[in-house]
Amino acid sequence: MLASGLAAGRYCYTIRRMRGWLYLILLVLSLPGCQLAKSPAHFAAATTALANASKTHDFNTEIKPILQARCQPCHFQGGQVYDKLPFDRPETITKLGTKLFTRIKDEKERQLIRESLEQQ
Repeated sequence: MLASGLAAGRYCYTIRRMRGWLYLILLVLSLPGCQLAKSPAHFAAATTALANASKTHDFNTEIKPILQARCQPCHFQGGQVYDKLPFDRPETITKLGTKLFTRIKDEKERQLIRESLEQQ
C-alpha cells in the first residue's frame, strides 16, 4: 500500500511538473502576439479599421469641405474649370478617384477620401 501511495505521489508530481512546462511553453508562444498587439502601428491600424467598418462618410459634411479648402475657386461654382470638373458633385469625385490627391497632401484627408470612395 505504501509503495502504491509513493507511485501515485510521483505520478501527480510528474503531471504537475509537465503542466507547469506546458503553461510556460504556451506563455512563451503567446508573447510575440501580445507584443504585436501592443505595437502602436498595429494598434492604430486595428482601431482605424474597426472605426471605418462601421462609419459612413457624408460627402457634404466631410469630403466637400476638404475640397473647398484645397480646390476653390477653380473647381467650384464660378471657377475656371467648374464646367469640366465640378468638385461640388460626388459623381466627379468618384470618377476622378485618387487623382484628386495632386492638391490634397494631408494623409488624414486622403484617407477620408479613400474611405469615401470605397463606400461607393
